[in-house]
Amino acid sequence: MAIRFPGIIHAKHILRRTNSFSKQAASTSLDVPKGYLAVYVGESEKKRFVIPISYLNQPTFQQLLKKAEEEFGFDHPMGGLTIPCSEDMFIDLTSRLDEL
Repeated sequence: MAIRFPGIIHAKHILRRTNSFSKQAASTSLDVPKGYLAVYVGESEKKRFVIPISYLNQPTFQQLLKKAEEEFGFDHPMGGLTIPCSEDMFIDLTSRLDEL
């Protein structure tokens, strides 16, 4: 008998993460499909996630955006939207948003 975690599996499918910050990943937005947004998440080492833009309307995601604004203003060190939270917390939040 297997235990299924549909929210986590779905989140892994939606959140396409790049493994490194290579020049290829950081240089262009061509790898971000229409209707999605690339964000950088992490406290010390940042990871890149591609998320649906529909998340921007969700109150819990907007709280993360406010935290990012307080910490970085409009000067994001990665060149893109940087969200200052742990990767685990971000995946947990986005998996809950997928269930809505």
